[in-house]
Amino acid sequence: MRRLKRDPLERAYKRGFLYGMAGKSKELCPYEGEKQFNWNNGWREGFDARCAGETGIAGIHRLSENHAFG
Repeated sequence: MRRLKRDPLERAYKRGFLYGMAGKSKELCPYEGEKQFNWNNGWREGFDARCAGETGIAGIHRLSENHAFG
């Protein structure tokens, strides 16, 4: 069975979120254009979650709530 390709914008958001949760710099964004916009949104959400103390499973749970993935 063939696997479906994941949406690149969704993937950029998730990676940005994980960078934010890890406390990494926003300057490490590897994308440009629309992907960069989504990555930065994910980074911001992840950084906010980290600052709010939502680490580990709580942070990942927030990821799925804020950005519903199908």
